[in-house]
Order: sequence, then C-alpha cells, then structure tokens
Amino acid sequence: MKSIRVIPRLDIKGPNLVKGIHLEGLRVIGSPSQFALKYYEDGADELFFMDVVASLYERNSLHDIIRTTCKDIFIPITVGGGVRSVSDIRNILNSGADKVAINTAAVKRPEFIQEASREFGCSTIVGVIEAIKQPNGQHLIFTDNGREETGIDAVYWAKQLEKLGAGEVIVTSVDRDGTGLGFDIELISKITAAISLPVIAHGGSSNAEQVKKLVETTDIDAVAIASALHYRELKTQQELSKGDLTEGNREFLKGNFQFKRIHGASIADFKHGINTIGYTTRKILEITE
Repeated sequence: MKSIRVIPRLDIKGPNLVKGIHLEGLRVIGSPSQFALKYYEDGADELFFMDVVASLYERNSLHDIIRTTCKDIFIPITVGGGVRSVSDIRNILNSGADKVAINTAAVKRPEFIQEASREFGCSTIVGVIEAIKQPNGQHLIFTDNGREETGIDAVYWAKQLEKLGAGEVIVTSVDRDGTGLGFDIELISKITAAISLPVIAHGGSSNAEQVKKLVETTDIDAVAIASALHYRELKTQQELSKGDLTEGNREFLKGNFQFKRIHGASIADFKHGINTIGYTTRKILEITE
C-alpha cells in the first residue's frame, strides 16, 4: 500500500520563519528552529526549508539554520532557494541537509539538473515547479519564488525535470498558496499523470479534508503544508503565553489578519485523515528524553 509523506514547509527570510499569500506579503511568524523541532516531535516525515529571497539576492543563507536544526532532528531535510552551482549543493549538504530543491537555476540552465544528479545522485535532487494558471487554462511555471514568468508549460517542465535526472518534484500552486482554498487538483493531476517521479503537492491546504481529497483524486506521494500547521502552532503558543509573544508580527499573531479560511490542523490530524481513506503514513515518532 502506498505511503503518503506529510512534510511541513518552512519559508525563511533572513533568520525568520515567514508566511504569505501567493508567495507574497510575507509576515514574520517566529523561529525556524523552534517550529522545526515541534513538527519533528509531532511526527513530521520530512522537513522542507525554502529561502524565499535567495534567488532574488543570488545566495542561500540557510546554512546556520540547518546546522542548528540538525542537532535535534533526525528526519530528512530538503533545502531550496538560491541554489546555483554544484558547490552550493555541496555546502548545503555539508550543513546537514539530505536533499536540495532547485528552481530558478534549472530553468536558466537545465543541464544543471543533470550535473547535480550525476554528482550527488538523483535521490538528492528535487525539482521545484511554481505554477500559475493562465486565463486560457494553461499552467505556466514561474521562478524567483513566483515573481518571474517564464512562458514554460508546467507539465512540459515536469517531464523535462524527469529526463534531466531529478529524483522527485515539488509542485506549488502560487494561486492557492496561503489561501486555504484547497489544492489545485487540476494542476497536480496533470503532472502526476505525466511523470513517474514522486510528486509533492503544495499550496492551499487548510484542513485534513482537503488533503484527503487530494490523495483520493491524484497520484501524489507527499504533501507539503505550511499555513495550516503554522497558524495552529501560533494559536497554541498564544494561548500558552496568554498573548504575550516575543517573536513574530504581534498584530498578525493576535488575530488581526485576513486568513480566516485557515482553520489549522496538526500533523496527526493530516495523517489520521489519510489513514481513514486506506493509505498509510510513516509512523509518528515518539520522542523520549
């Protein structure tokens, strides 16, 4: 029976965990390492860190965050953002990451995926697709964290990533990101039908029912979740601290924001939902002192 991975996605800007809508309007949420540890303890199968301004500034600055995170976390970690060379990949892996996600550099120079997979193995290389649906119904890929249009069809590019040697693909619907409207099932279905690589779906999740629908109607291998997990954790932190939080955008954390569709759910909620429709998930880890 197919096992579906549940992967928290942590968008990073500078030293902070951030979240936005459509990959824009980023708000500071808190400490990446603290959230990562909580998700690990809650049973995350993997973690995905994305430096959301790295391509804009042509650098990846997550090395220190990954080193700190890896001290207490023992599940696979994927790192993306600003990866432009074999040397960049080596430095990220030496920091403790297990896989590297590549978008902008691969679009600019597709042979980079070939070089990377030959050097480090295809299982180490994750192709990133950030797609926006056009008025004609076509999904085009974007680079630089959804900022730059390429004119390249998303399904075509997924096939190219497979041919070039990527080991899996993460597909983000920029239209759905941070909205809580549910996944772009049309986009995910087209890509899973076109390639044999494992596909990680991201963008739009608010609750376990949406993940169940995605698993039932597409052939995904994993789901990456951000807002639903982050907002639930923020509410918990706020309740425990009686509203006196020391990190993050305080007005945002107090509830003065427009993300009313994000109900929030735990990793256990998502895994239970997947289990109820006949799919397995990786065992939730029990952390002991």
